[in-house]
Amino acid sequence: MSAVILLGLVCVVLLAGDVFAARFLFAIVGGVLMLIGCVVAYQVMGATAAGVATLAAVALLGVTIYLELIVLPRTRFGRGLVVEAKVDATSQPPVAPSEAVVGRNAEALTTLAPSGYVAVEGRRYEAFCQSGHAAKGTPLRVVGVDNFRLIVSKT
Repeated sequence: MSAVILLGLVCVVLLAGDVFAARFLFAIVGGVLMLIGCVVAYQVMGATAAGVATLAAVALLGVTIYLELIVLPRTRFGRGLVVEAKVDATSQPPVAPSEAVVGRNAEALTTLAPSGYVAVEGRRYEAFCQSGHAAKGTPLRVVGVDNFRLIVSKT
């Protein structure tokens, strides 16, 4: 009986310590100890006691998860553990405003097969040629803007 209680208490401590661990190592070890405690309860005290120990372990697990995920983040201490900041920036600036480049003439600075670089009004952009291959120096027209490049077509 004392081994089952000891395993349960160590399990609770490990599950609670999981809040501070960067990995789920404490939770995994705590879960294994919980399983071992249920097996020991079955071997020592029989099926009825093992069923009660299993229900108690599942209830304890539920309470621990509730406290970690619902109650703790609402406390001052828990808010220090939870990252709530969000970033409204993008990792890449937009290629160009669509209205500034769509419909403009471009010149291939490199061979586009089908991607390469073009110049639009003296500015260099990465581009994708819808027409397929375009040799260096080919006159092109900007027909659209993708996430990271211009979409061009032969004129």
